[in-house]
Amino acid sequence: MSVAQIGRWKVAAAAISTVLIGLTLPTVAASPASATTTAYDSTYYKNAIGKTGTSLKSSLHTIISPQTKISYDAVWNALKVTDQDPNNSGNVILLYSGVSRSKALNGGDVGDWNREHVWAQSHGNFGTSSGPGTDLHHLRPADVQVNSIRANKDFDYGGSAVSGAAGSYTDSNSFEPRNADKGDVARMILYMAVRYEGDDAWADLEPNDSVSNGSVPYHGRLSVLKQWNEQDPPSAFEEKRNQVIFDTYQKNRNPFIDHPEWVEAIW
Repeated sequence: MSVAQIGRWKVAAAAISTVLIGLTLPTVAASPASATTTAYDSTYYKNAIGKTGTSLKSSLHTIISPQTKISYDAVWNALKVTDQDPNNSGNVILLYSGVSRSKALNGGDVGDWNREHVWAQSHGNFGTSSGPGTDLHHLRPADVQVNSIRANKDFDYGGSAVSGAAGSYTDSNSFEPRNADKGDVARMILYMAVRYEGDDAWADLEPNDSVSNGSVPYHGRLSVLKQWNEQDPPSAFEEKRNQVIFDTYQKNRNPFIDHPEWVEAIW
């Protein structure tokens, strides 16, 4: 091969290499959430800004722990405000299904909605006592039958379609919410893990990668929850809900709605 031919071959090879570099393969996990700024960074979150890992988790725990607690009975009326349908003030939006249902249909019968503990009560045995059992940051209205199907399962992908909650799936030990609720669920679970650290008479709640947690104070699957946080960023509905809880009820915030990138910074 002549010098000229070698030169032309190198040029062609470089061009091909450039094209190949530009190609991207499908990714399994979404890219990390971009850093955000909020009006609360210089006030409410000022002692957490710039931190990562256990230092960030500890700072956030200190920040969000002071809260006004409400009774379990009071949760009924609170959810009618926090989860009000923005297009119909007489309805609430149900978790897992996205259905808009009359506020008056709260109860335990078929066709009613009830109070879903996203961090299952049995995962730490806190029941419905004032504290983790009534914390609005993880309590949402849900269809009675769908709530029963979810039961106390951990969160993961797969299973059979859930009747009454299109896009949700379940198997023997896990539940997958519809795409529009995946990020909400992740941020509620991880809020609970930061808020309840075992220093206020309640169990130390922590996420793990298991789907067989039973009554231990853990909830999974962390690796999946992290993906969901990335794939389904906070919506306007979720952000408004966070604000209403802060302003009207508990006086504390879910930091992962304000800063979804903090999930990756801690875990």
